[in-house]
Amino acid sequence: MYILGINAYHGDSSACLIKDGKIINAIEEERIRRIKHWAGFPSEAIKFCLEDAGISIKDIDFITIGRNPSAHLGKKLISSVRKVFNYKFIKDRLDNIKKVTSIKSELASALNVDESKIRAEIKHIEHHRSHLASAFFSSPFEEAAIISIDGFGDFSSAMFAVGKGNKIEVFDSVTYPHSLGIFYTAFTQFLGFPWYGDEYKVMGLAPYGEPKYVDRMEKIVRLLDNGKFELDESYFIHSTAGVAMTWNNGSPFIDRIYSDKLVKEFGKPRSKDEPFEQYHKDLAASVQYHCENVIFHMMNHLQKKTGLKNICIAGGVAQNSVANGKIKLMTDFENVYIPSAGYDAGTAVGSALWMYHNILGKDNREFIKSAYFGAQFTDDEIETVLKSNNVTYERFKSDEQTIAETAEMLANGFVIGWFQGRTEFGPRALGNRSVLVHPGRKDAKDLINSKIKRRESFRPFAPSILREYVPEYFEQDDDVFFMEKVFKIRPEKREGLPAVTHVDGTGRLQTVHKDISPKYYNLIDKFREKTGLPILLNTSFNENEPIVNHPKEAVDCFLRTEMDAIVLGNCIVKRSFIQD
Repeated sequence: MYILGINAYHGDSSACLIKDGKIINAIEEERIRRIKHWAGFPSEAIKFCLEDAGISIKDIDFITIGRNPSAHLGKKLISSVRKVFNYKFIKDRLDNIKKVTSIKSELASALNVDESKIRAEIKHIEHHRSHLASAFFSSPFEEAAIISIDGFGDFSSAMFAVGKGNKIEVFDSVTYPHSLGIFYTAFTQFLGFPWYGDEYKVMGLAPYGEPKYVDRMEKIVRLLDNGKFELDESYFIHSTAGVAMTWNNGSPFIDRIYSDKLVKEFGKPRSKDEPFEQYHKDLAASVQYHCENVIFHMMNHLQKKTGLKNICIAGGVAQNSVANGKIKLMTDFENVYIPSAGYDAGTAVGSALWMYHNILGKDNREFIKSAYFGAQFTDDEIETVLKSNNVTYERFKSDEQTIAETAEMLANGFVIGWFQGRTEFGPRALGNRSVLVHPGRKDAKDLINSKIKRRESFRPFAPSILREYVPEYFEQDDDVFFMEKVFKIRPEKREGLPAVTHVDGTGRLQTVHKDISPKYYNLIDKFREKTGLPILLNTSFNENEPIVNHPKEAVDCFLRTEMDAIVLGNCIVKRSFIQD
């Protein structure tokens, strides 16, 4: 049985293919179209999934989408009445709903097939139920509490459930317009980060400040005795005027969502080109601090209600890796699972898994520890790209030779673009589409931020660490498959790891396992033999663009930036080759 899951007409459009409950492939549309957070119909992602599996749309049994326009319809109608004078908002929402409900015709057009030939049944799965499913049905747990937290989707902003076996039972939710995601996004905009998906920049800026304004944040997001929260809506405009959003065929954009009252309370918003003052850093710290308080408030109530020790987490707010790293410290949960794509791209997987397990009643779950579900290329295909671009390269005969040469370059301080295997599904490069650097190189942060990534100087870099060395280098010991948690680096280790130690002594780690990422594991291990460090700095292989997907994009990124070399499969291109 084949199920095609999609996230469409929303930011981070994506597609995945599931066969008999197992994920065959998954990819975000942005990786192919080269537009960050691409919103619209994921036609290219769907084509990839079908072609990669060697099947056609005629072989698909079900098509699921992580949106359900019928969910909470009464609440949606009441909300629309509140915005009755905002005709543009209502028209945009109706247009979006119309597209969501006409998937089969859109698919037929994209694939150039007769709509009557598509036998698959279309199933709309509520947004947060898709999030819940993406986490629980991919987890190792037979039973777990589940929480989904994000901005909004199908008129909910958070959902609480219990998963057991092949079923998820939802028992509560937070209703829009009350939204922790809206709170965080509003301050993201206020701090001068205007683009969709910029919230992680606030998280990176927060450690440079002190949470001096938490008392004000507590007025804006109030904790409730029932384990939920509510917004003071007067600080926002989304509940009365709606939110101007661009979701179709391009880069998504959300217009300003904070009100004049928030400006009166916190002063002039920072423009995106304005320098950061200490006030901005303290404000970021306060937003992050209170966001964590709200998350732990909900989780502690969830744990007491369910009595369970396992928790699965998804949704955009659940991508807050700083909060994720504190869950075991701040709650009574003992085991945590977060999928590689906890944000909206993951609803493609979640909607398909909800269909397979919760609706069809199948019980063939798989513990997902790998994010390598995207495009892959052979050495011969890579060579063809290099030759067609007149790039001088050296091809090695084996992985062992390639690893030895790459480890030597890294030990000597080279900045390496590492392109291997399948593209990762999710926002993190996890050793297949990565830029790698010696973590002891003191100038690495400034070099990569300014000359390769071309981004804000305060942004941190992540350590990829061999799994067995985690307790030696970090204060917490856990599996972190998808770089989804931030832990404290042990104080005595920080001086030797300046490139991956953030200003507050933390690192957003990825634990590298030999059975999941054998080539990447062996590279780090060879680097350890040469340097004594079982860690590499790992950041995504891109330059203010989606992570590279195709060898041509890797070559182009290398030529635009100041990387010293790129390693594509077993082909190595060095800067010296180009200069010669």
